[in-house]
Amino acid sequence: VQLQASGGGLVQAGGSLRLSCAASGRTISRYDMGWFRQAPRKEREFVAVSRWSGDSAYYADSVKGRFTISRDNAKNTVYLQMNSLKPEDTASYFCAARWGGVVVAAKDYEYDYWGQETLVTVSS
Repeated sequence: VQLQASGGGLVQAGGSLRLSCAASGRTISRYDMGWFRQAPRKEREFVAVSRWSGDSAYYADSVKGRFTISRDNAKNTVYLQMNSLKPEDTASYFCAARWGGVVVAAKDYEYDYWGQETLVTVSS
């Protein structure tokens, strides 16, 4: 699976952005699709995952209520809608894929496929 992330940019605090992750090579319908982020001088961290079954999503506490992950299997694309952005959301964002599992995967080593980064900068 090849993943192409896009949609990053510069936004003021309180603003919104929507990230997209377009997949190719395989259909994502049987894959858990996740978003991770890495701020400067910090470890990469889990943001959200959309389960392959399509009926559940999980979020890091830091983004819960502000971010929404969604998927369009027909377009082979996953989205991350980010609202009420804060300066601490500034990071490089990555999308990732793993074959659909039984349990929720929130660790980066659990994912097999990664897209390139898209940079999100939130100014105060």
